[in-house]
Amino acid sequence: MSRGPDASALPNRPVKGRGSLSRRDGRFEPLVHQAVDDGWTRTGDPPPKTTVTREFPKSIIARNSSPDVGFDASINPYRGCEHGCVYCYARPTHAYQGLSPGLDFETRLFAKPNAADLLRAELAAPGYRCKPIMLGANTDAYQPLEREWRITRSVLEVLHETNHPALIVTKSNLVTRDLDLLSDMAARHLVAVAVSVTTLDHRLANRMEPRAATPSLRLKAIRSLSEAGVPVTVMVAPIVPALTDWELERILDAAAENGASAAGYVLLRLPLEIKDLVAEWLDAHKPGMAKKVMNRMREMRDGNYYVSRFGTRMRGTGRHADLIADRFRLACKKHKLAFGSAARSDLDTRRFTPPPRDTRQMSLL
Repeated sequence: MSRGPDASALPNRPVKGRGSLSRRDGRFEPLVHQAVDDGWTRTGDPPPKTTVTREFPKSIIARNSSPDVGFDASINPYRGCEHGCVYCYARPTHAYQGLSPGLDFETRLFAKPNAADLLRAELAAPGYRCKPIMLGANTDAYQPLEREWRITRSVLEVLHETNHPALIVTKSNLVTRDLDLLSDMAARHLVAVAVSVTTLDHRLANRMEPRAATPSLRLKAIRSLSEAGVPVTVMVAPIVPALTDWELERILDAAAENGASAAGYVLLRLPLEIKDLVAEWLDAHKPGMAKKVMNRMREMRDGNYYVSRFGTRMRGTGRHADLIADRFRLACKKHKLAFGSAARSDLDTRRFTPPPRDTRQMSLL
């Protein structure tokens, strides 16, 4: 008698230092791969190494019209993110390159070394209109490889030079490396930084966001930025229902104590491949909570795992979503934290000075 198709499938195992458990195929792939037991002893796959590929896009400022995100323009110096946050909403973008939104997203990275030159050219264009630019809207601009590549630093130098307002969101304390630029820009109302804190539990963070800064280092970054005069928002993002939602008040208490002046939150989102990656992670790391978390997600998404509707996709719907919103509002009131986009509303676009255009004649030969 033949066994069912999944009878010999090998379970995915946690990979040290990585958020994903598998190299799950993207949604555009014609074939789905699955490891099976062929009767030989399995010694385990070698740990995946990080590789970085240079890419040279023709433009660097991305535009969006979403009413949920609070900015119109963004720059992503990197594609993929070594932080390895299992819940990252950007993971599905790797599928467009035929790569896995799982382990490939956090190990096969792409860097844009010409980002600063492209930005300079776009800011110098005659029709350019100045609006705050978000750094790290898709993947973290201060992820580990920024220490070596310094692309984010080069982009920030152009924005500093041209008096162009910038927004930054990050999970990394590496942002404090650039305090020389950030503090000067803050004095001219040209920058605001948001630091994302998902949990204060170091052990949970190590499994869920394995290569991001520890919670204590993020709080320390908030303090350093605040003391340098940089307005700091703490982003409780994402809130994982039934797993991290109980920490909401603790996170805001700690952030306020360290100098945060504003706060925001985002409910966990599970579009496309992320649903299976998170479910896989829960089964491995939190098996007793897995069913409860996934059921609560459906309850807060109109019976689905994800709803893309503007206005509710970041906050959810229903009784539990309303309770989180009320708790968050009360915690902000307690600490006099501005809610959401208050910090970025003060950024000054009037100081912008376009860089000189490159008018050199190109050679015909």
